[in-house]
Amino acid sequence: MFASVGDRIVVHSQHVDDPVRDGEILEVHGADGAPPYLVRWTGDGHESLCFPGPDTTVEPSRP
Repeated sequence: MFASVGDRIVVHSQHVDDPVRDGEILEVHGADGAPPYLVRWTGDGHESLCFPGPDTTVEPSRP
């Protein structure tokens, strides 16, 4: 997985009724855009370090 600061990270639900979780990548801590990422989550504004799993996608920010 590759990401840059400003990209949107989306954690897709593994259950039918669970919401999708998304946020903005604030910092990239891995080499060459690799995880972990510091993310500000949409909704509550909470910031946390994210180690994305296979149910996660990154949407590049628009220039």
